Amino acid sequence: MPTQAPTRAAPCAALCAMTLSLAAALPLAVQAQAAWPAKPIRIIVPLPPGGPSDIVLRSASEKMQPLLRQPVIIDNKPGAAGNLGASEAARAAPDGYTWLWTTDTLLTVNPHVYSRLGFKPADLQPVMRASSFSQTLVCHPGLGLRGVSDLVRRAREKPMSYGSGGAGSPGHLATELFNAAAGVTLSHVPYKGPAPAMQDIIGGQVDCGFLAAPTVLPHVRSGRLAALAVSGTKRSPLLPDVPTVAESGYPGFDATFSLVLFAPRGTPQSIVNAMHAALSQGLDSPDVVEKLRLTDQEVVAASAEQTAQRLAADSKTWGTVARRIGLRQD
Repeated sequence: MPTQAPTRAAPCAALCAMTLSLAAALPLAVQAQAAWPAKPIRIIVPLPPGGPSDIVLRSASEKMQPLLRQPVIIDNKPGAAGNLGASEAARAAPDGYTWLWTTDTLLTVNPHVYSRLGFKPADLQPVMRASSFSQTLVCHPGLGLRGVSDLVRRAREKPMSYGSGGAGSPGHLATELFNAAAGVTLSHVPYKGPAPAMQDIIGGQVDCGFLAAPTVLPHVRSGRLAALAVSGTKRSPLLPDVPTVAESGYPGFDATFSLVLFAPRGTPQSIVNAMHAALSQGLDSPDVVEKLRLTDQEVVAASAEQTAQRLAADSKTWGTVARRIGLRQD
């Protein structure tokens, strides 16, 4: 539908507003580098389309385009637990036109699990830890478990099982960290995704599992699943009455996961700063914050340095878990 032609004063007001917005968002060094971006920007997502991470990025990218003044293209490249898309990003020219958006496990778990990644982790530089999310510990309600202490007591009395979205998935890692913390052995039953794992917990084929809150929430509310705890350091806003594992008797327990933006190693710092600023503003939009909340994610928007530090710490944690359980995916 055609729009009404603006008055003579309107263009000046709009231009001034955009100039002020860009000045606030982008460092002076970036403003001087006027050549970037001069063409569309591609963000590789090594995951299937339609998932929470994909939805959030697409929403944020709509807010980024007015700042960057170029289209932001989301390119889904699933396969090999994210290694396929990561390999393409790592080989890309470090010119600011190719980025990688993925879960942190690509860099904190995969190097401990795959002897052939197809890329060198050092070839990807962290740009931003964008959001954080946890897993929800759910069990079949027929077990009569009211909390983590009940589960631990039952697991010490007789064998119990847990389902996950697959070997090396966040739910698998969170449960194995819990096994070590609680001194129990819940037997792993891997599935091809969290949805089938959830269905078998509902059906009673497996006892429990750490699964994503958006997947299990409707069934917790309907009483088909019992939620005992969440894996992160904070309670989920979707399940505010469900305590953390740390609150349930295991201080310091933290199985928090993240969505992270990476760049090919060698991307100019001024471009990294500009992309960080644009993504920060995109994530700060109220509708994007709400979409994050509905997928049980919280905006972090950490600096590149903070992101690198967190990835290093989580890599140490999950490397220890992988070695303890002999997790290999070759």
